Amino acid sequence: MNTADQYLKAIFLVQRIDDGPAATGQLADRLEVSPASVNEMIGKLQDRGLVEHEKYKGATLTDEGRTRARDALQTYCILERFLANVLDVEEFRAEARQLEGVVDETVAERLDTIIDREPECPDCFDADADMCTLLRDCGGAD
Repeated sequence: MNTADQYLKAIFLVQRIDDGPAATGQLADRLEVSPASVNEMIGKLQDRGLVEHEKYKGATLTDEGRTRARDALQTYCILERFLANVLDVEEFRAEARQLEGVVDETVAERLDTIIDREPECPDCFDADADMCTLLRDCGGAD
């Protein structure tokens, strides 16, 4: 997953929380970057046809952007569950955030076979809690 995918995932989650466009400030907070960085990336994503942006309203994913965001979120869920459930990593969320930018599709698919991902993934992700709800059931939540 690359940086663009991380932004798409963040927009997807903020849209899910707010049931509307993702504001620059919320994205900056979620991604721990400056609002200027968010604006720059949103411009690039808009040029690629992945995001629609209305000044003072926020960013909304296009159909293609939503598909990529769901794929990115699924990869993140796979990482989170693998680290928490298989490796029993205490700080699994922080580790998953660091790994999501460098793990490619092939690695994610191989990890997926180990965790036996549920069919509802990535809809299992609770945007408000910022975690996979399936972690709660297996005792992996911190």
